[in-house]
Amino acid sequence: MASTTKPILPLKARFSMSVLDFFLSLSRRSNGTINRRLLNFIDRKIPPNSNFVDGVSSSDVIVDPTYNLWFRVFIPSSNSVDIGASLPVFVFFHGGGFAFMSLSSTQYDAICRLFCRSFPAIIVSVNYRLAPEHRFPSQYDDGLEILKFLDKNDNILGKFADITKCFLSGDSAGGNLAHHVAVRVSSENLQNLKVIGLVSIQPFFGGEERTESDIRLKRVPVVSMDKTDWYWKMFLPDGSNRDHEAVNVSGPNAIDISHVDYPNTLLCVGGFDPLVDWQKRYYEWLRKSGKEVELIEYPNMIHGFYYFRDLSETSDFISKVKSFMIKQMIENGGKSNS
Repeated sequence: MASTTKPILPLKARFSMSVLDFFLSLSRRSNGTINRRLLNFIDRKIPPNSNFVDGVSSSDVIVDPTYNLWFRVFIPSSNSVDIGASLPVFVFFHGGGFAFMSLSSTQYDAICRLFCRSFPAIIVSVNYRLAPEHRFPSQYDDGLEILKFLDKNDNILGKFADITKCFLSGDSAGGNLAHHVAVRVSSENLQNLKVIGLVSIQPFFGGEERTESDIRLKRVPVVSMDKTDWYWKMFLPDGSNRDHEAVNVSGPNAIDISHVDYPNTLLCVGGFDPLVDWQKRYYEWLRKSGKEVELIEYPNMIHGFYYFRDLSETSDFISKVKSFMIKQMIENGGKSNS
């Protein structure tokens, strides 16, 4: 249970989430489709910039134009890299309920730039197909395809990138995606890329049951109960319910990962996120499956608090992710650049 009755957020953050919630609701049509034209009008996109801005440059890489699979690479300036050192590769999947947003959305371009200069790391932000036009398992297929591409084309990430020090990450729906890609990639015979850690940021999980946090926070912006139900309905195959293995990862249809080479995990949750009970079940399930997982909790934070860089919790979160990455690199025999 959160320590206060309301999240402690500045007015700007509360207003921004309310505006986002309004337009996400407005873009949903009654026939189960999305008004992409309206959504694109308010979801401002940022182009790549090959010039270094605040110590970070970016460029886009096309993987498969037939289904619009591409990623954006964020590279820190050479001033961020110690002589003789290399940088980890941080593969990031954006959130948006599998249906909204893009890697080039303003907030995700900003988050990846923040990650890039703070860790520092080579950030690979993935553009995956969206529901309802593309349902499960399209998004997971896209995520795995990116890792296969990087395994064969690591030179595309620049001279400092070391794909033997690869981290998977994602927020919200991207956190769900990162989990399933981590499971899938363990059975692939990749030659060069090695996943050594997973940073799961308020991952989007659920189930048929209504948890205490689902009910207590059922009307919050962006991830209210009616919206998350709609997201799942648009994502899952027809006839499926929320106890599908993609949704309820620790539920009755869960995949047994006890013998999977699953990466050590850092899990971030917030006390005013309706999904927090499902996220904590994920944490317990990983532990029971014999996996190493660390939980960091921000009792007074909402879903997506890290959009707001001025929050002290965002700074603390960045610091904890950096420490986690350094630890995993040291344990895997690599030299950290910090």
